[in-house]
Amino acid sequence: MIPDLQSSLLCDDVRQERGGKFILVGLFDAIAAQSMPVRYPRLFMVTRWCSGEGSFKQKTRILKPDQSTVLVEGKHIPIRLLSSESTATNVEVFLNVSFEEEGTHWVEVHLDGDLKIRYPLRVSLVAKRGGGETYSGSLEPGV
Repeated sequence: MIPDLQSSLLCDDVRQERGGKFILVGLFDAIAAQSMPVRYPRLFMVTRWCSGEGSFKQKTRILKPDQSTVLVEGKHIPIRLLSSESTATNVEVFLNVSFEEEGTHWVEVHLDGDLKIRYPLRVSLVAKRGGGETYSGSLEPGV
């Protein structure tokens, strides 16, 4: 039975408690930067699958604003759900992702080659104001 994608989230960091719970730090759906390119040293994608049974492979990628050029692509991640009540949470990290242009990028999650979700990731420039900087959306890590 093919599982449902319960969630897909981008964040700055992921930690796990001793009891197994995940802590997501800095969830975002937009990136605001002073200049391009903007580089993310670490970008985490967290997915959770449920209501399925069997073995599957997940693959994620981020597309550039032209909606066809791949900016970054993950490896195949195995998913094994023993029963329909099982869940699988995957944490994937992309290192040194460089966004070369502003515009809407697209995050995709595939299961066994089938697209399960596609959602926007807006990348925009923000202007300095006075002596300080102003940002909208998420901040570039390390700023």
